Amino acid sequence: MGRLGIHSFVWTGGATQAMLEDAMEKSAACGYRLIEFAYLQSEKFDLDRLAKMAASLDLEIAVTMGLPLNADVSSEDAGTVKAGERLLADAVKAVRDIGGTKLGGILYSAHTKYTRMPSDQGRRNSIEAIARTADIAKAAGIDLVLEIVNRFETNLLNTTAQGLQFIEATGSDHVLLHLDTFHMNIEEANPAAAIRLAGDKIGYFHIGESNRGFLGDGVIDFNLVFDALLDIAYSRDITFESFSNAVVDQSLSLACAIWRDTWTDNMPVARHAKAFIDLKMEEAVRRRATNAGS
Repeated sequence: MGRLGIHSFVWTGGATQAMLEDAMEKSAACGYRLIEFAYLQSEKFDLDRLAKMAASLDLEIAVTMGLPLNADVSSEDAGTVKAGERLLADAVKAVRDIGGTKLGGILYSAHTKYTRMPSDQGRRNSIEAIARTADIAKAAGIDLVLEIVNRFETNLLNTTAQGLQFIEATGSDHVLLHLDTFHMNIEEANPAAAIRLAGDKIGYFHIGESNRGFLGDGVIDFNLVFDALLDIAYSRDITFESFSNAVVDQSLSLACAIWRDTWTDNMPVARHAKAFIDLKMEEAVRRRATNAGS
């Protein structure tokens, strides 16, 4: 496994530079070695200062985002697609400037509950836009990872199988999948089988509970998840993600349907997640060793 990370939204809505710096300090103090930010506009934040602080704390940075409807690269409108490509190109540059390693999230469509079915033309537009963005990301040394999310947050890619078909269609070797246990629990018939199907095409992995709260307090079988990650020899980063209205702003709560809080104090949930993930990985390693010796 690569670095274990935590999403900054566990700590803060991220409206100011001071909020982000506080989130970085708390993440490092809890033993995390990666922090995930939402897209940071260079005109609003001091990216160089954040990069230097990350280096001093031995924190890697990942950035994720979802596209707005007016910059949806899966649109049939050429102007909207171009706006989306410009936003993606700017995001890649921001990740580079902050010293980050990857850009993930819902990069291939808008982050919303659509009121229409996906179209063949929209899908082609998205594939072409992501292929061009991959070239920009490759030149910048940034991994491009597409998050597969549930049906209420996109109409384009809801399963690992769809994601694999999509990245193959881009013709790029620089586009990988970003899988998330919360979304997989909704959409995949067998999340562990989906992990094995994706194999080395997984570039980033989110750990989140079925209720977006404390790990182990929902219905996801994390033993099966970690066994599958070991089976594919997954060696990239894993990040914990959880949301509460007590921390994030209303716009994110609406986008992710956070109607109730499963927690209000972030330090306990962050510390618990670190211990839970470490334990589950250790247990998976022991199971493998026991099975190999039997």
